[in-house]
Amino acid sequence: MFHRFKMTGAILALTASGALAQQTDITIGMQLEPPNLDPTGGAAAAIDEVVYANVFEGLTRFASDGSVVPGLAETWEISEDGLTYTFSLRDGVMFHDGSSFTAEDVVFSLDRARAEDTTNAQAALFAGIESVEAVDDTTVVLRLSAPNGALLFNLAWGDAVIVAPESAETNATNPVGTGPFVFADWVQGDRVELTRNPDYWGEAPALEAATFRFISDPNAAFAALMAGDVDAFPVFPAPETLGQFEADPRFSVIVGSTEGETILAMNNQSAPLDDIRVRQAISHAINRQDIIDGAMFGYGTPIGTHFAPHHPDYVDLTGQSAFDPETARALLAEAGVSDLTLRLALPPPSYARRGGEIIAAQLREVGIETEISNLEWAQWLEQVFRGKDFDLTIVSHTEPMDIGIYARPEYYFQYDNPGFQDLMNTLTLTADPAERSALLRSAQEVIADDYVNGYLFQLAKTGVANANIEGLWENSPTQANDLSGVRWTQ
Repeated sequence: MFHRFKMTGAILALTASGALAQQTDITIGMQLEPPNLDPTGGAAAAIDEVVYANVFEGLTRFASDGSVVPGLAETWEISEDGLTYTFSLRDGVMFHDGSSFTAEDVVFSLDRARAEDTTNAQAALFAGIESVEAVDDTTVVLRLSAPNGALLFNLAWGDAVIVAPESAETNATNPVGTGPFVFADWVQGDRVELTRNPDYWGEAPALEAATFRFISDPNAAFAALMAGDVDAFPVFPAPETLGQFEADPRFSVIVGSTEGETILAMNNQSAPLDDIRVRQAISHAINRQDIIDGAMFGYGTPIGTHFAPHHPDYVDLTGQSAFDPETARALLAEAGVSDLTLRLALPPPSYARRGGEIIAAQLREVGIETEISNLEWAQWLEQVFRGKDFDLTIVSHTEPMDIGIYARPEYYFQYDNPGFQDLMNTLTLTADPAERSALLRSAQEVIADDYVNGYLFQLAKTGVANANIEGLWENSPTQANDLSGVRWTQ
């Protein structure tokens, strides 16, 4: 009896101390698994969602409010003519493999990103860089061919993170960066595991370990949260169930904005979509609110151009492509188009699959039939993004302020407007904030006037987390799950 009591008391003591101990690991749910873990060698948003600010860092970075703040560069100076940027790098920074971070790594990374044979999905970010020079271990000089008012912004993208020449070729499967977390394991089809970097140059994160679990099915995502198998799902794929979480004190529902312009992209070089009247007809056939209500259960902000409504330079152009089936039918007749069937390629996210069914029904009402094909991400990237073998597709562009993609004729929707390209070139050369604002407003109007794509809605960030977690981003100024400031409150 006495021994049993002693044992029970010991168990109670251990249980009490365990309950008081601060939890230091977290499991994050994600709907999509990244195709690789190298943000400098892939276009998928899921790559950055795992490694941005966690494993890899750039010279600058995005803060949670969207501002650009110092990263591996502590300070910088810009010459009066705007052509020379001198970066002072943080001293004593180590890569996860124990090698030192120096200016030579910056030279290597930026030269690699802007090389002719680059695999960087956003090579245009580096197009204006004429040379990168290491003055000493902690000083780098970037010289530009022309002033670029967005350079510090561009360097904050995940595509611009700094990698080491020793590990660059294997980062896809074994990422080695300078960030607060070290890559530990990738069980493909299931999870990626990170551990705290004991040699991190900055403030040590509260978390000792983080697991990203990939759960593609919305019902399974709901079940995993309810069972406690995942602690947070920052981009939760089943918005129809958010009311249940809001009513449950165990959870916090975190609704914010993203940089994700969700569009019905059209292949501008494929007949009859090369006729502006057909693209305009499709735009007028779309009822945005029905798509937001049906695919996103009311979460989302209607857009009429490729620009985030929360940005101060946003122009509301939704009225220009308002739902008007009669106008859509008249435009198709004017273009001489009848018995039209278009291929609609849908990637995995629920906004695309659910939204695609709604759009197909709306297009049918104006006389356009669709052949729907459901593609996995790898197929979509190969067939649509790289192969341009599609008529219509639905995708959310989650990169920050990326209206510049419309100045790339080779981009997957193949819009080629020299006037718009000149406008973007002028924007790049402009540093004055008021002038940049005017140019951005003009850019929004040009692509709306050309009905390049069907502009649907700005993707809301609908997240669910254990109520005892703090520090998760409410908004998504870039595609990231930055865990550096995340902690358990009890």
